[in-house]
Amino acid sequence: MRDADAPLLAAWQAFRASGATPFTIPGHKRRGAALSATLGEVLSSDVPLFGGLAPVKHAVRLLSDAERLGAELWSADWCRYSTGGSTHVNQVAALAVGRPGDTVLVARTAHRSTLSGLILAGLRPVWLPTDVDERFGLPSGLSVPALEAALDAHPDAAAVFLVEPSYVGTLSALPQVIEAVHRRELPVVVDQAWGAHLGFAPAYPPHAIAAGADVMIASAHKTLPSYSQAALIAARTERVSAARLDRAFDVGATTSPAGSILASIDAARAVLASPTGRDLLERLVALVARARDRLRAVGLVVPGPEDFAAGRFDPAKLVLILDDADGLAVERDLIAAGLPVEQADRDTLVPIVTMLDDESTLDRLVGEVAESVGRNRSARDRVPSAVWTAAIPPSAMTPREAFFARHEVAPAAEAVGRTSAELIAPYPPGIPLLAPGEVITAAAVEALQAAAAGGTRIAYARDPSLNSFEVVIE
Repeated sequence: MRDADAPLLAAWQAFRASGATPFTIPGHKRRGAALSATLGEVLSSDVPLFGGLAPVKHAVRLLSDAERLGAELWSADWCRYSTGGSTHVNQVAALAVGRPGDTVLVARTAHRSTLSGLILAGLRPVWLPTDVDERFGLPSGLSVPALEAALDAHPDAAAVFLVEPSYVGTLSALPQVIEAVHRRELPVVVDQAWGAHLGFAPAYPPHAIAAGADVMIASAHKTLPSYSQAALIAARTERVSAARLDRAFDVGATTSPAGSILASIDAARAVLASPTGRDLLERLVALVARARDRLRAVGLVVPGPEDFAAGRFDPAKLVLILDDADGLAVERDLIAAGLPVEQADRDTLVPIVTMLDDESTLDRLVGEVAESVGRNRSARDRVPSAVWTAAIPPSAMTPREAFFARHEVAPAAEAVGRTSAELIAPYPPGIPLLAPGEVITAAAVEALQAAAAGGTRIAYARDPSLNSFEVVIE
């Protein structure tokens, strides 16, 4: 890829090379090194959109031109680049497809950012359960019959929200799922946060727009060479208004976007559009397949595309299931070796592998995992993660109603049977086991406590010990 292939990246480089002395924000004026060499290093790449990538009066035009290239790449009518991560653009989708009080069908594998979007938009979620593959204890996707039953039960639904791929790389039969929704003339929003790379090499499933989705969210920073917080949203506008999408985007977007983040999104887009990107993605498939084979040889269960129907698993995803080793001990060994992984609990490790990994990084990871597993054998039964298997609690009110209701804190035993005022999620992957407005059940409390005992970080709970819960005063 050439810098010139990405106009925002080229503008970033031109500003850096200009030697300009800016009298615009940000306040560090690119002179942070005068205070601290370390601070200077942190700030050295920070270039704003306005007054950095382009003069203040011309910056919107430059950004719009770059976003049109994104729309072309993803075969969309509309595209915006976000510096607020997929959290921001999931909220955009919720604000764009419904009005306060509307019912929407939402895959229960939705990230907490979708929940925050439901609160902001005042939407009423009906949760769609995800099937679980009994071989691996992992989600296998949403079934078309379950979706159609939910659509029949809620003919007033305004939209359907899906998460494809899941955090562990599995996908529903997405074209068939979308077709079932479109028969009802409803829009489909796909949170493709973990699949920004899909659709750009033959071995991969198609990206969501190619599969028929109306709105696609992608976290560029998760699997592409982009800054943290880099994300995008693309849409086809037959069922979703472009004007409404623009209003929804702008209401939650910063008015001082980081040009460096935007330039990195543009660069990632240019990589995907290039032969280099395709070559790197094809190499990635081969690297991960080889890693799977080596890890299976030391006794790990490592699901891959061959274990699922065509197009139902991301071939770049590496998920390690430990039947007879302590995943938390393995994680400690990996951290000590300078190889931190994205997610680890007693039974599962999920290292994130991307197109910028190569044989050296994968060989080192596989070697360290194999050695650590050998040192940390422990005979036991594998327990499927509560994230995927926990029952969905009943709803007593909408997330928005619970957010604005009066709250109090109750001990765990007394909280059972009351309405949750908080969202609590094992993180990663950030999927709620308890959402605002849901009735706190004994099963939900047990599932959260089991996840915590298994070494999973429990996020967003007011009381991380789970000895008490924030509940609605009714």
